[in-house]
Amino acid sequence: MSAVLECRDLWKVFGRRSATVEVLRGIDLTVAEHEVVVLIGASGSGKSTLLRCVNLLERVSDGTIHLDGTDITDPRVDADAFRQRIGMVFQSYNLFPHLTVLDNVTLAPRRVHRRSKEEAEQSALELLARVGLADKAREYPDRLSGGQQQRAAIVRALVNSPRLMLFDEVTSALDPELVGEVLALVSDLRRDGMTMVIATHEMGFARRVADRVCFLDRGVIAEQGPPEQVLDDPVQPRTRQFLHRLVDADQP
Repeated sequence: MSAVLECRDLWKVFGRRSATVEVLRGIDLTVAEHEVVVLIGASGSGKSTLLRCVNLLERVSDGTIHLDGTDITDPRVDADAFRQRIGMVFQSYNLFPHLTVLDNVTLAPRRVHRRSKEEAEQSALELLARVGLADKAREYPDRLSGGQQQRAAIVRALVNSPRLMLFDEVTSALDPELVGEVLALVSDLRRDGMTMVIATHEMGFARRVADRVCFLDRGVIAEQGPPEQVLDDPVQPRTRQFLHRLVDADQP
């Protein structure tokens, strides 16, 4: 399968001079078409920063990012045009509170892709129906549960038919009883063949949806492989230590 995403020797440094922090330190990552790569690691390990760099929300300090073979970190490329081919869903939903769910979902198709109102709304309503939100299309975000808001945010990213989907801890802001409905939707996307990179702290979910799990530690990919290998029989001591801490945290 061809590579949809390629990160080569990716560095991201925040700060200046002596007060710099290296958040990403030489990341190499290739994601094939239809592959689901799950990023795990402690807070501050670089998962969210990596996703933000891929979506060009953060400028990389060094290295390159290729989308379907094109270097999108080249300053001569139209970043907005490539960003339209990448869907990103944040942990905090980021829905516009003054717009209805339908208007949130159709905003980009109408304003950016210049689709007619009728065409944009038809596509949006079909997707909202698929995720069980058809009856919420005319509601405002504050009338929805957290799980419903997150599903609406996912539909907003999907409506533009992205080449690549990025998910940044999409369940971390949800109550435990709402987590399942969002994870089920992401699992459906996997069955549809969507290419995805997912940062999560839900190890059960990682095991279920990942083709490959990457453990990030202090800005590097310390270990990667099939979920059954990384999660059940990790090679690196740091990976084992991280997973043991998760198990201990779940103990009553």
